[in-house]
Amino acid sequence: MGKLVTTSTPLLFQSKLLCFSLSYLFLSLFFAFYTSLSSTTKCHFQSSPFDPLFNYPQSYGQHKHPIPTLHSSCNSPVFFSDYRAVFDEIRRLVDDPLWDFKGLKYVQGNGGCFGMNYSMNERISYFDYGDGGIEIPCGFFKKFPISDYDRMAMESCKGVVVVSAIFGDHDKIRQPKGLGYKTLDHVCFYMFVDEVTLKQLHYHNILTGKTKENRIGAWRIVKVDTQELYENPAMNGIVPKYLVHRLFPNSKYSIWIDAKMQLVVDPLLLLHSLLIVKDADMAISKHPLYVHTMEEAMATARWKKWWDVDSLRVQIETYCEHGLRPWSSNKHPYPSDVPDSAIIFRKHGVASNLFSCLVFNELEAFNPRDQLPFAFVRDLMNPKIKLNMFDVEVFEHVASEYRHNIKNSGSVGTQPARTKRASPDLLANGTSRTKCDSYLAEMWGESQD
Repeated sequence: MGKLVTTSTPLLFQSKLLCFSLSYLFLSLFFAFYTSLSSTTKCHFQSSPFDPLFNYPQSYGQHKHPIPTLHSSCNSPVFFSDYRAVFDEIRRLVDDPLWDFKGLKYVQGNGGCFGMNYSMNERISYFDYGDGGIEIPCGFFKKFPISDYDRMAMESCKGVVVVSAIFGDHDKIRQPKGLGYKTLDHVCFYMFVDEVTLKQLHYHNILTGKTKENRIGAWRIVKVDTQELYENPAMNGIVPKYLVHRLFPNSKYSIWIDAKMQLVVDPLLLLHSLLIVKDADMAISKHPLYVHTMEEAMATARWKKWWDVDSLRVQIETYCEHGLRPWSSNKHPYPSDVPDSAIIFRKHGVASNLFSCLVFNELEAFNPRDQLPFAFVRDLMNPKIKLNMFDVEVFEHVASEYRHNIKNSGSVGTQPARTKRASPDLLANGTSRTKCDSYLAEMWGESQD
């Protein structure tokens, strides 16, 4: 009879826990290797390892966690060129004495308010700039209430400016990350604040008031006497957001960033990749959810982003009456009618400056919800604006978003506690039909296709 041959399992593989651990290790190494090879599908840019630009006191509560992003990769990733090459190219552009800058002509005058609140027919008459022979209303019918010291400094910013604003202590001041080693010496950073916000900065000893120039890290702080502007803090923020080309008349490029956002990529790299390389007048993110203006208007009313629903309905019906159409493929190269306007990149020139002035006039006429007049102005203005509306995944990876302050810091609110709902008498001719019926039919027809 033959012998029964038996084999024994090596001790190394007799432990199930050890086998599981080794399998997990090899899988982790494989996925890490795969991720490193496929990094071009990501939008993220590595932040610089330098120390933070400013250390905030713990009481200020600046170090909240950002809102988690929804996307980990990009369908259309943005590639950043070498920092030194980008820096040199932008320096050549802003220093070029032959810079093609044909500034707009503005309506001048002294009034009791910052803007003149023109009628709809008056505002739309300025949409066709034509050969540049007309003057455009663009605010500043009274002096923007800042110190002459700050005004002179703003006029001396002749290259790239990054602008933000906090009114009513609604946000925290956050420092940009990922800055190149020459950026702070050649890019202006300006933060506009009101008395309420300034008081909180002094309370936390972030500002001392010992010097004429207030600076927190990268940001130069400019106090705005909002009693001379608008009662609504959001409308006061619209001035630096859309009239940046007038506040900084000698700047060639600008970046607006809402105070709830924190840049994590150098602004020069962003300008180069999203604006200059694309040969665009303006770059802005597409909205993550909405494509049609009507969708944004409905969400504004539904989520009480603006208290007066009657006025929202009047605004949208007015736009429908004067030519607003839902988005369709006929609007290409524009991929959407609704932006996320928390970050705006601009090349200061006729088209972008005209667009900014026209949008500002609409916001003053109705409300500070700047996504509502966006497509109306863009589609009807002449000359057309060259617009890069990039994917929301890019937006989520070049900046971090934080929640607004929810505490009541003593700022004066202007919105009623209760939302004013739409009333039946706004229906056209007292019937169930509205001025947006054809818009809605076209929008729903697109959805059904």
